[in-house]
Amino acid sequence: MVLENAMTPLKTQVLDSVDAVRLWRRAATVAGERVGFVPTMGALHEGHLSLMRAARKECDRVIASIFVNPLQFAPHEDFGKYPRTFDRDLQLMSQEGVDAVFYPNEKEMYPEGRESVTRVVPPSELADCLEGHFRPGFFVGVATVVAKLFNIVLPEAAFFGEKDYQQLQVVKRLVHDLNLPIQVTPVATVREKDGLALSSRNVYLSEEERKFAPLLHRTLNWVKEAAQSGELSLEAALEKGRSDLRALEGVDLQYLEARHGETFQPIAQFELPTVILLAAKLKNVRLIDNVVAR
Repeated sequence: MVLENAMTPLKTQVLDSVDAVRLWRRAATVAGERVGFVPTMGALHEGHLSLMRAARKECDRVIASIFVNPLQFAPHEDFGKYPRTFDRDLQLMSQEGVDAVFYPNEKEMYPEGRESVTRVVPPSELADCLEGHFRPGFFVGVATVVAKLFNIVLPEAAFFGEKDYQQLQVVKRLVHDLNLPIQVTPVATVREKDGLALSSRNVYLSEEERKFAPLLHRTLNWVKEAAQSGELSLEAALEKGRSDLRALEGVDLQYLEARHGETFQPIAQFELPTVILLAAKLKNVRLIDNVVAR
């Protein structure tokens, strides 16, 4: 299936099977073309599109994927409610010059069933803290589906947003440990004018919650600047940030922590690079964000 956008002659080919992707990949190999890959779960926003633009700039062919991966969702999470907007997503990808999209169903990805699939388990010290603590099994789901997608698409380069910083580190470690010949390219977080990081879950924010949401990013920036300038120690800045957020009605802070920006190990003192990460629930909407000092 091929969609042609009325505003541009670019076409995005829809590939719904592993065999179709392999044929597409073979043509790129024969042509000697560098393939860039952007894995997504759909419900595209400007953050996703920035990844596709980066891939388009660096690669001869660009393929994206849309697959809402059930292994990433705990039983109490929003798998069934996760927005699925394929027609709109396809239009956006076509406008960005994406050559193909891999759009498999669950049976195609997990032919023997999701419960019996061989799983990729990242190192505990990287995957069981922060997001992994609040979402047990999440990074096993991420690593498993990313490993499968990498082996299906066989890209030379893959593009991931820094907004999901811990996920980015898990993917980089996966590529390193399994000796995959793929360049993992981080792309900076895209934000609204008031600082809110773009996320598919932002659509669930009420008008009141949307007004509160930018405070998360402001707090992250304040912690970074206070620690980097020496105004406060790193731990004192973090504790002040936690205290300020916990004082806000309707904000349930889950973590506000600092890690080394490359090793992702906990740090006691500010050093470069440092990443400061946060997760909080605004009533029923869970948001994550981070800032990096380099």
